[in-house]
Amino acid sequence: MSTGAIIIVVVAVVLAVALAAVIVRARGGGRKNALRRHFGPEYDLNVAEHAGDTRAAERELDDRLRRYRDLKTEPLPGELRERYLAEWVGTQEQFIESPEYAVAGADQLLARLARDRGYPSDGYEEQVAALSVHHADCVQGYRQLHVAAARAREGRADTEELREAVVHARPFFEELVKPPHHASDGQEGHQGHAGRTGRKTHGWHIGKAGAR
Repeated sequence: MSTGAIIIVVVAVVLAVALAAVIVRARGGGRKNALRRHFGPEYDLNVAEHAGDTRAAERELDDRLRRYRDLKTEPLPGELRERYLAEWVGTQEQFIESPEYAVAGADQLLARLARDRGYPSDGYEEQVAALSVHHADCVQGYRQLHVAAARAREGRADTEELREAVVHARPFFEELVKPPHHASDGQEGHQGHAGRTGRKTHGWHIGKAGAR
């Protein structure tokens, strides 16, 4: 083979390798962007939990999608929805007298609510993984409440921490309890009992002055 032919072959091989690298990077970037779009803040949280190991985080998120993307869930029947709304109000009222007891009750309430919507109920970690696929924007509130409840049982959580936990859990509760054909602007789910009483009653409106 002549020198010119060898040079042509070498150049062709180099170009092929470079093209393959570009394709791999493009595919990887597309996958990352797709995961970011689907999981939103959950993507960055998972990367942080893997100490910045993006590949490991993406493998876990891919696995969640594979396992739970096609999970079939159902909205709550009207009567059950009303019971949950009333129970949320009751838990709020308990917070004033016993924040620790109220947080524990709210944590159990959210676990039951997720179960009744059709999410896994065999364990907390599996349930949260499934919820993160379908409610990535607000599932962190459930996590925060669960952690606060555990810290409260150990006597390591102050009232302000517990108050913040239940406030941050509220969007998750409202997302799961909202009725079928929920309005896109969220107004229907946020009304709660307002259709009958003219005021919102199921939110956590616990100010710092009310905590003790």
